[in-house]
Amino acid sequence: MLTLQGWDNIMQTLLTTTRLLGDRLRARGETVAVSESSAGGLISAAMLAQPGASAYFLGGAVVYTGPARSGLLGITPEDMAGMRSSSEPYAMLLARRLRERLGATWGLAETGAAGPAGNRYGDAAGHSCLAISGPVEMVRTLETGAGDRAENMRAFAAAALALLGEGLAAAD
Repeated sequence: MLTLQGWDNIMQTLLTTTRLLGDRLRARGETVAVSESSAGGLISAAMLAQPGASAYFLGGAVVYTGPARSGLLGITPEDMAGMRSSSEPYAMLLARRLRERLGATWGLAETGAAGPAGNRYGDAAGHSCLAISGPVEMVRTLETGAGDRAENMRAFAAAALALLGEGLAAAD
């Protein structure tokens, strides 16, 4: 079980990362929109904890269920044809859709299985697919190999933020 001290350490790490990302986005005059599921809002919370976040953070959604996917992002069954949740194509769909809907420079998406068990698609706990859509598009799958829900949530958030950093660097 993660202690309060453990959560504090996790948030400090994420806050350091998002401070640097926020500075880069602000300097570039760019914005981001975030769709996350298994990270449970940690990505958005870390970004929004930064003073001046309104200069670059346009919004975010925790898209944890089919009704959330439909209601928040307007993704239809037709849009989902040939793909499943917790996959790289689905992560890219989320990143593109939220970027388009909010008019952001960058869309950042995370979808996966935090644990302690895997998901109904056969992915083990610790599986997450991440995507960015913007001037550069990238997707990545992370497998932590662990069943610790809180640790996986942290790892998913950190990996998503790292991917955004890679995208910013690649777009330079």
